[in-house]
Amino acid sequence: AVAVVTYRRVHVLDRDVAAFRTVMREYRDLLPWLLRLGFGLPLVGAGFAGYFLNPVVDPLIGGGIDRLLQILLGFMIIFGFGTRVAASVGLLAYLIALPVAPLLVYSLEWIPGFLALVLVGSGRPSADHVFERVASTPGTFYREIDPIRRVVEWGTDRLDPLERYVPTVIRVGMGVGFAFLGLFEKLLAPEMARGVVEQYSLSTATPIPPDLWVLGAGFGEIAIGVAIALGFFTRASAMAALFVFTLTLFGIPDDPVLAHIGLFSLASALLITGSGPYALDNRISDPRRAPSEAGSEGAARSTDPADD
Repeated sequence: AVAVVTYRRVHVLDRDVAAFRTVMREYRDLLPWLLRLGFGLPLVGAGFAGYFLNPVVDPLIGGGIDRLLQILLGFMIIFGFGTRVAASVGLLAYLIALPVAPLLVYSLEWIPGFLALVLVGSGRPSADHVFERVASTPGTFYREIDPIRRVVEWGTDRLDPLERYVPTVIRVGMGVGFAFLGLFEKLLAPEMARGVVEQYSLSTATPIPPDLWVLGAGFGEIAIGVAIALGFFTRASAMAALFVFTLTLFGIPDDPVLAHIGLFSLASALLITGSGPYALDNRISDPRRAPSEAGSEGAARSTDPADD
């Protein structure tokens, strides 16, 4: 609370914040590439490692079908080949498997990840972009034989206007998932978290008892999750989430890092997009910290809510 009040009243870093937001806006075209890597790689890793979306969930279908499905969808997303179709199939598979394997609820980040990929598409560089350019070039042979060009154009025309809601989808999905983990994995089931604290002797390295470690981690995750979901200081909250992920990465040697890459990509995506529509940031934004349209010396200010 003190940090928030100080930030609102002290304007020493206004130009720094505006410059940072300007740089983040320049990375907007890389958002699809970031999301494709963030969710394609874990899919491939899950397929080869032999689990289904979450390391604690065993394959649900015999004969390695679900493993092959994850590998196929993962490579399609990574290479940007039929990205929206692959993400839609992945989302459908997650929702169908959730009642059968309730532990998948601890990997809620797949929902906003797949939805965001459906909305943003492949971007560039991607196989979809290459085929689209060739198919849209008059006189090419591929243009004459392409069987899905009109279907793709029809879908793109309807999904592109919804792309502005990508930050909202990511923000709400990631925030709810983060708060859920803090509540149900830490506060309501502290045994596992307490075991991690004792296993890595965290209470001996600091004068903090194990129960206080668990409470701090739980309430911290809930606070960050709620802030992200509501769009309250979204970029700062995303940075806090990235700090927690990184701390876990280096503090717990056997943590399944590959399974958490999706969370890294979602938090990084929020640094790029900002809060998006329907966020508290849009009500408390300060125009002095808005990104300039022409760099640090420009006087023009952006009124896009996603920049807040």
